Amino acid sequence: MSRLSIHKLKEWKAQGRRFAMVTAYDYPTARLAEQAGIPIILVGDSVGSVVLGYGSTIPVTMEEMLHHTKAVVRGTERAIIVADMPFMSYQASPDEAMANAGRLLKEGGATAVKLEGGSHIVPLVRRMVECGIPVMGHLGLTPQSINQLGGHKVQGKTPAAAAKLIADARALEEAGAFAVVLETIPAPLAKMVTERLTIPTIGIGAGPHCDGQVQVLHDILGIYDDQRVLKHAKRYAVLGAAIRDALRQYAAEVEAGTFPTAEHSFEMDEATLRELASV
Repeated sequence: MSRLSIHKLKEWKAQGRRFAMVTAYDYPTARLAEQAGIPIILVGDSVGSVVLGYGSTIPVTMEEMLHHTKAVVRGTERAIIVADMPFMSYQASPDEAMANAGRLLKEGGATAVKLEGGSHIVPLVRRMVECGIPVMGHLGLTPQSINQLGGHKVQGKTPAAAAKLIADARALEEAGAFAVVLETIPAPLAKMVTERLTIPTIGIGAGPHCDGQVQVLHDILGIYDDQRVLKHAKRYAVLGAAIRDALRQYAAEVEAGTFPTAEHSFEMDEATLRELASV
């Protein structure tokens, strides 16, 4: 089975076909996502906050991204695998950025990389694409710049900010990006961007008019059920509570001596037991 081509997404946009993307960070969840028919899986640097326990995406390293990307690739056969380039893996120098992007494809097995930023990264995007590295853009709320943005705030609300975002999206398309994520921007602005581009837009907190949608797996599955539901997310399950209840039941049965039983145990033949009795 061959992986989907990034060009398929542009075909879908032309056909008016919507598509879903979801994050995954390991082999089992990647397998489940592909079995569910998800065509694009993002190995996001959100791994830092939802899996590794960091306070943000800032501490995530290239080695960590490679580790998780490899696991996701091993769990899939057909899905497009997009790997986030972590903070400072592409900002310091173009040569370092090229080397790191190449590692995510060569060592990690990713189909493409995702970079945060607008016009200032256009030369880098163009260089990557020219060298055969597919690039997905990311505009709006860019988590790697959260300290500069001053928190998780809706972006593009003023005429100047909205105009810049539209210009940045066009510049990324011109540079060869095959898609662009729009995060936490007003829905009407996302609609404008989507209508102006020939490449797909993928929204998260950007309303219903984008060509695709992306969500963090742990948000939509309710893994952290003790936390509030984010405005841009919909909880399709409450697996955190189910997992916790299962573990409580397991612990209670062990403590009570009701697990394991003969059903979960292995026996020995009587002759062997008699022989061992004299040892």
